[in-house]
Amino acid sequence: MAKITKTENDKFLRTAVFTALTHTIPMDNPTSAEVEGIPFYRINDRQWGTILVDLNGNHRYIRVGAIVAEERDDMTAEELMQSEIDAYNQKQADKAEKAKAKEKKIAKDKARREAEAKAKEEEANA
Repeated sequence: MAKITKTENDKFLRTAVFTALTHTIPMDNPTSAEVEGIPFYRINDRQWGTILVDLNGNHRYIRVGAIVAEERDDMTAEELMQSEIDAYNQKQADKAEKAKAKEKKIAKDKARREAEAKAKEEEANA
């Protein structure tokens, strides 16, 4: 059996993903599909797009792309996906921790400024 090229494999995988995302791609028009009432149009082999109205009332172009990860000798596809999920979750946890520390510092600085202002006011009244 002939080995399938990376290009052919990636195209097959992207088509499978876009078909799943768009439920079914109509055979009579493989360049557009509708999902939950949102029309999607084929942009190229790797992307589909749509136009939505944002919360400010502006029309925005949204692209959905499919990236096929390279095969690796050091980990399976499942391990790679899990490592990316874990890295994302860790970054989100780090962000939350930094935000919490920032809030504490802001509160501490505010209390310090208020105490200094109160001390100055008492000094001026004395």
